[in-house]
Amino acid sequence: MLVKDQSRVDFIHSKIAGELESVDRLRGSKATKIPAKSGATIGSGNYIVSVGLGTPKKYLSLIFDTGSDLTWTQCQPCARYCYNQKDPVFVPSQSTTYSNISCSSPDCSQLESGTGNQPGCSAARACIYGIQYGDQSFSVGYFAKETLTLTSTDVIENFLFGCGQNNRGLFGSAAGLIGLGQDKISIVKQTAQKYGQVFSYCLPKTSSSTGYLTFGGGGGGGALKYTPITKAHGVANFYGVDIVGMKVGGTQIPISSSVFSTSGAIIDSGTVITRLPPDAYSALKSAFEKGMAKYPKAPELSILDTCYDLSKYSTIQIPKVGFVFKGGEELDLDGIGIMYGASTSQVCLAFAGNQDPSTVAIIGNVQQKTLQVVYDVGGGKIGFGYNGC
Repeated sequence: MLVKDQSRVDFIHSKIAGELESVDRLRGSKATKIPAKSGATIGSGNYIVSVGLGTPKKYLSLIFDTGSDLTWTQCQPCARYCYNQKDPVFVPSQSTTYSNISCSSPDCSQLESGTGNQPGCSAARACIYGIQYGDQSFSVGYFAKETLTLTSTDVIENFLFGCGQNNRGLFGSAAGLIGLGQDKISIVKQTAQKYGQVFSYCLPKTSSSTGYLTFGGGGGGGALKYTPITKAHGVANFYGVDIVGMKVGGTQIPISSSVFSTSGAIIDSGTVITRLPPDAYSALKSAFEKGMAKYPKAPELSILDTCYDLSKYSTIQIPKVGFVFKGGEELDLDGIGIMYGASTSQVCLAFAGNQDPSTVAIIGNVQQKTLQVVYDVGGGKIGFGYNGC
């Protein structure tokens, strides 16, 4: 999983270059909340929700991803290949509300900005999408409209999604993916009038606990700490944030202000381990090692190089780690968001360094656990709250 996480990060780095922008648009007050679970139970390092698709609705477990835009699921008859999934594969012919998008439709032409690929056209003039992810996973199929049911009272009609006929990759046994990016084909933009381009989530602490994914809600309560959404080096679909420093044990560590301004940074629910510029990671590692000096070291774990053997300890004390954002807002990570363990004898600092100082920093999902993370896309800001779930 950690090796494939690096492939996703390499892919994100390859997509990024440019400038900063933020917008203010309509707010939604209506909110709908869906339980979210760790994908660990179905072989994924990401997080999943169950939603209904079609009429009558069929429930599907989908990974939610802030780093991509297209929502898709595997569809029968699986013309090329479908991987094994937990839920029955969706059968469009059994739904009374399914319809393919035609090649000549404006909806078809907008696929390119959301997938990075030009749409194709079938012999029957149906629009064909193709999307590939950083770990070489992909989905290809019909671009279509269908009724999407988030909760029993929240139904989105004519929702644009991908009906995958050829799907391979590291999705575990999830049925597909919900795209929470900023392109117009994302669920955030498609439901802008209903939910005001606001969504939030809390990633649960363990694979047995439950968090949530919420659409709408006006941007959360007063206890949230907000930082502006920036355009991550010109790629509008990612959620950029302006990191200016980091703290370990409550003390700011020596990182030049130019380090994060050179790399830029995004927050991404689909990357597992946080990536930092080399100088920032070096300073973090050094300060963290000082705070962990009494614990024996353990071998490296894939991309994680600062590991400890904690098997002989019933309680441990780890230094607090936090981010400092432009404007002075600080975010302290939950203890579960600082270390990642293969076993009690190999527990590692859950951060890794990028090779190149200019490649983007990424706040991954391990670091986001238990936080309430609110994306107020219309208002151009992201909020963080503690003890979200």
